[in-house]
Amino acid sequence: MMVSLRTLARTAALLAVQAGWFAPATFASGTVAWEMNSYSDFVRGRFDGISLSREGRLSLAPKLDTVWASDQPVVWSLAQGRDGSLYSATGHRGRVYRIDRAGKATLLWTAEQPEVFAIAVDSAGVLYAGTSPDGKVYRIENGKATEYFAPKARYIWAIATAPGGVLYVGTGDQGKIFRVDGPGKGEIYYDTGQAHITGLAIDSQGRLLAGSEPNGLLYRITAKDKAFVLYDANLPEIRAIVPMPDGTVYAAALGGSMAKRAQAAQQAAQSQGATGAVTTPTTTITVEAQETGPGPELKPPDGTKPPAPTSTANPQVTTQFTPVTDVTGLDKSAVYRINPDNTVETLWSSKEENVYDLLALDRQLVFSTDENGRIYSLTPDRRVTLVLETKEGETTRLLSSDRSVLAATGNMGRIFRLGETPGGSGAYEAPVHDAGTAARWGSLGWRADLPAGATLQFRTRSGNSAKPDRTWSDWSEPLTDPVGSRIPSPNARYIEWKAELAGSGGATPAITSVSLAYLPQNSPPVVRSINVVAQSAAPPASKTAGSAAAYSVTVTDTSDSATSAGTPTQTLSRAATQQITVSWQADDPDGDRLVYNVYFRGDDEAQWKLFKADTHETSVTVDGDVLADGKYFFRVTASDRESNPPASARESELVSAPVLIDNTPPAITVGTVRYAGGAAHIEFSATDAAASLRHCEYSLDASSWVPVEAADGVIDSRKESFTLDLSGLSPGEHVVVLRTGDSANNNGVVKVVLR
Repeated sequence: MMVSLRTLARTAALLAVQAGWFAPATFASGTVAWEMNSYSDFVRGRFDGISLSREGRLSLAPKLDTVWASDQPVVWSLAQGRDGSLYSATGHRGRVYRIDRAGKATLLWTAEQPEVFAIAVDSAGVLYAGTSPDGKVYRIENGKATEYFAPKARYIWAIATAPGGVLYVGTGDQGKIFRVDGPGKGEIYYDTGQAHITGLAIDSQGRLLAGSEPNGLLYRITAKDKAFVLYDANLPEIRAIVPMPDGTVYAAALGGSMAKRAQAAQQAAQSQGATGAVTTPTTTITVEAQETGPGPELKPPDGTKPPAPTSTANPQVTTQFTPVTDVTGLDKSAVYRINPDNTVETLWSSKEENVYDLLALDRQLVFSTDENGRIYSLTPDRRVTLVLETKEGETTRLLSSDRSVLAATGNMGRIFRLGETPGGSGAYEAPVHDAGTAARWGSLGWRADLPAGATLQFRTRSGNSAKPDRTWSDWSEPLTDPVGSRIPSPNARYIEWKAELAGSGGATPAITSVSLAYLPQNSPPVVRSINVVAQSAAPPASKTAGSAAAYSVTVTDTSDSATSAGTPTQTLSRAATQQITVSWQADDPDGDRLVYNVYFRGDDEAQWKLFKADTHETSVTVDGDVLADGKYFFRVTASDRESNPPASARESELVSAPVLIDNTPPAITVGTVRYAGGAAHIEFSATDAAASLRHCEYSLDASSWVPVEAADGVIDSRKESFTLDLSGLSPGEHVVVLRTGDSANNNGVVKVVLR
């Protein structure tokens, strides 16, 4: 398609011809260092027995022992009996287990419903369990379960015990809290108007705290039907609540998952009723029971994320957890501190992780998330430490037991115990680094504290897929020189390193900084577009004294002059001259400075002619008259030779779409002219050498222009014939001006005098 300079400029196709496509790889002159030395750098990696301090120190994590490994997909809730035994509620077969101090598990009860989201132990050591989706509370004593209270609610998400054997039951999907004094003796204690009660806890003054969904409200309920909203979170669901003796309340909130959890429980119930087996697409985890008594206070929710388990006749059940709804750019979850004066502080928030449970210890707050089952600690001065990853889908519950922390998980339902001393060994796997293009690897160096007897070694691997797979190289042999170990992994676009730590006598190595050097392949520049436009420029100033009036005609009466020098004809100059501007857009992936050459070639020419050489500008302007009428192509080459050695420099080019330059107006030929009796008949034709004609009009005696139709009805070719008939003309001489224009807006004009 041809484009006229006098009309809109045309943008060329975004196609770059990259020089040296099949040449050997070239590498840029500048070495790049990938450095990791802060908490935000390291936290994106994978942790196996490794902790990360807020200062960005990697060290061995507390020893993690498995207390109990079930064949169930998730542990929804934990509680501890007076004898130190543990009670565990699991999904999706509605089972409650008792685990003694030796770690021996006994199936205590199997509910008729598929989910037991909440369990609690009262001060007398009696166990209570809430089932869903047909919500009922059962009392379990001596291995026997009896129905204790039926709130006529679909879901029971949380149970809290109070002195005197009182139970508080949080339900859904009508968001009601029940107070239960005995078997079958329960009443609505507070109706929140929310959909679900997602957490319950009792503070040091005996007041009930309740979290809700979907508005993320935290209530303090002091009596029947009397409540105060402590906090209205900007997240939909209050998941965990931890009241402290001084009146401070810690709360965890996340993006909301109750609807999914409810749907999953309903589907599990329907499937179980139909086949005896449970198939649950996406079950979100829930809020949970609370325990009272001596020791660090354990807080309610259980919370977690949607599992998508499939349970068949095979007793082994595997659950795939589906993330809670995420809104890009917004926080997924947060941990809040509500002070005794009701002011609120956000202690931690995340756009990637969902927080599920909180646990208050002596001088720190522990919380768990869904990022490989991470467990964090938070000190009063807000120093966050990534304690460890359980390597499960999520850590759903935390419990303080015998001066240690227990963690329950989902994905496969397990209970872990965190030790008080570091484990013997661990490994940290850095996030994959993208060099942007194929790179030549240099050396790996690090800074670390290495106690006597402890060991530390690094390995690397590389590949050309964004995620490590079997196409990647194997992990290299150990690298042990912290000053700089040559990387043996093959050149590629992506690379990853791994650190293996081993302690000695309770002492742990600590890594503070890692640097990996590489030389990226030099990428060619890209010329993305070329624009060619015509524009007007002021003509050069006249050398005569009268230049200021170059575009005016002045007539002066000189009849009284004794002599006459004649009356010269004054020429009206063209108001402006035409200039042609060629502009382009180009960039370099490596950020190299670019230098350009610009060429042109006529459609009937074989070779390119240099228009502008070695320019750093992205446009060039020339006088339009230097290019005669015709169709032209323009080529721009971009080179990064000023930023790279000659052997590594790269060049690319782009050729414009064809551009039509047409400065010549159409020629008008007047044929037959007849004028008599006040009527005129004029036949004429117009021809253009380069462009198609687009319009024709006439003016009678310098009046307004009137369109003229072509003989064939459409003005669309280089040659057109016209006939003009005028009538009602007054006697005497008349002047008719004929004007035709082409697609480049060039106008040809001719005058016809009627006598």
